[in-house]
Amino acid sequence: MASIDHDAALARAGANVTGSWSQAAHLARRYPLGAVGGIIVIVFVLTAAFANVIAPIDPLSTNSKASLAAPGGTFWLGADFMGRDMFSRIVYGARISLAVAAGATALGFAAGIVIGLASGFLGGWFDLAMQRLMDIMQALPLLVLALVMAASLGPSLENTIIAISVALVPNVARVVRSSTLSLREQPFVEAARAVGMGEVRIAVRHVLPNTMAPLIVLATAQLGSAILTEASLSFLGLGIPEPYPSWGRMLSESAAEYVRTAPWLVVFPGVAISLTVFGTNLLGDALRDIFDPRERT
Repeated sequence: MASIDHDAALARAGANVTGSWSQAAHLARRYPLGAVGGIIVIVFVLTAAFANVIAPIDPLSTNSKASLAAPGGTFWLGADFMGRDMFSRIVYGARISLAVAAGATALGFAAGIVIGLASGFLGGWFDLAMQRLMDIMQALPLLVLALVMAASLGPSLENTIIAISVALVPNVARVVRSSTLSLREQPFVEAARAVGMGEVRIAVRHVLPNTMAPLIVLATAQLGSAILTEASLSFLGLGIPEPYPSWGRMLSESAAEYVRTAPWLVVFPGVAISLTVFGTNLLGDALRDIFDPRERT
């Protein structure tokens, strides 16, 4: 009897895996650009996760004899002015860029969700005060607000995450607030109040889960913006400091002085930034279509 139950469980697991792959294949056929974006994102995530295995050389080790070495041989993508391997630095740069983007997105979304839920659910003077604060923050473009925060906090890994996360809060708060305003008058919320459920519990257990679809789409889009903002801050010297190998700092160190004599110092970090942002944007567009009820059949 136990053997039969075990075989049935294995069959159900196999059916679930087959069904998941079939659904993934169907979505890939329907949204090919989204599938391309997802593959790009997965490649960079795996590169960041296994950077210590992929990188052939320590990204911080210098070699004066290999200064500005052209791509090829030991240095697959060339070497910078200090003789550091560009391929290894770009691989480790993926870890830095994705860690900063993921940390800033998570922190910004956590704060935005709290503000948006409280603002939409409580209303009154609290909603008015929060929305005027969000208006002030949104009056500045994301990069400008991040620049102000980064200049105030100083260049460091933690401060860069905080600076970018603050700039992401207004958009998240607005999306959550608009969803909360439409959901708080729904019959299931009134039913929860009727059985004596507290307002905080209603907001967390019933309202918040119903805002997840637009938040997932927004998170994917904001992830690309966070990567680009981190690269811009590092390029301006306000982001990731040395010795961390940041794509933006690589451009800052090489763009003005070596763009003609050693163009690979600019091209390869620029391609890495562009591909990552391009992949997240494609994936975000596909997720928006998937979660849009008007697109469903």
